[in-house]
Amino acid sequence: MVEQQGSEDSYEARGGGGDESGSGILHLFGQQLKLCRVRAGVERAELGARTGYSASTIASFEQGRRIPPPRFIDQADEVLDAGGVLKAGKREVARAQYPAFFRDAARLEMEAAEIHVYDNHVVNGLLQTEEYTRALLTMRRPLLNEDIIEQRVTARMTRQEIFNRQPSPLLSFVMEEPALRRPLGGRSVQRGQLEQIRLVAQRRNVELQVMPLDRQDNAGVDGPFTLMTQRGGNQFGYMEAQGRSTLVTDREEVRALAARYGIIRAQALTPWESLAFIEKLLGEV
Repeated sequence: MVEQQGSEDSYEARGGGGDESGSGILHLFGQQLKLCRVRAGVERAELGARTGYSASTIASFEQGRRIPPPRFIDQADEVLDAGGVLKAGKREVARAQYPAFFRDAARLEMEAAEIHVYDNHVVNGLLQTEEYTRALLTMRRPLLNEDIIEQRVTARMTRQEIFNRQPSPLLSFVMEEPALRRPLGGRSVQRGQLEQIRLVAQRRNVELQVMPLDRQDNAGVDGPFTLMTQRGGNQFGYMEAQGRSTLVTDREEVRALAARYGIIRAQALTPWESLAFIEKLLGEV
């Protein structure tokens, strides 16, 4: 078992910084973007207009101060006729969005054939709406500065491209009822989040279940965790809590997590019952 000091969100609370921030990768990509733009004879304003961004945002990308989304990288490569040079750096730019300790978990997540998630406090990052994510980051204590909030929002939304990946990974989520009922960010944010969950749950490669409050037996009392399985069959566990994250690699410990997850799924509502439960909650919000 390899323990990583700090979680994705707890790192945000400390503000990041240094080599762990991935700034070197971002600055290198920014220089490449600028060189390609200048070689193509395209002004920042023109590139921004053709990709849906302002000239100041393009400048931030080039200076390594903001993380360019994958969609922008694809568009810029084509607009600037970069011949795939910019696209080639897309994965490393995506990894640079995360603190150093989370990058291994992020890589495993991006490459996983299966991901199984149990959450009990907030909605999992792979399911969060932009508004919900921003609300969570805004309410952190100590307060985060706006640049870090926007960087982390972008990072979390980028992770959700896994839903469109081919071949499609198998994804399952079990979440406790309180995580769905908490109006974090307000009722409109809560409603949008419930609608997002309902939409994702209808995907063929996604199974979503709710653990209702009335259960007298719950194998998830030790807290949230994630199981990730590679195409070769290797399986890993990942956990976060109160400023600590743990990537679990020991086979026996991973096996125990997998067994626990199976019991949790058996104790929760079925996927069909869970969708009906979410519909009921939507009617109450």
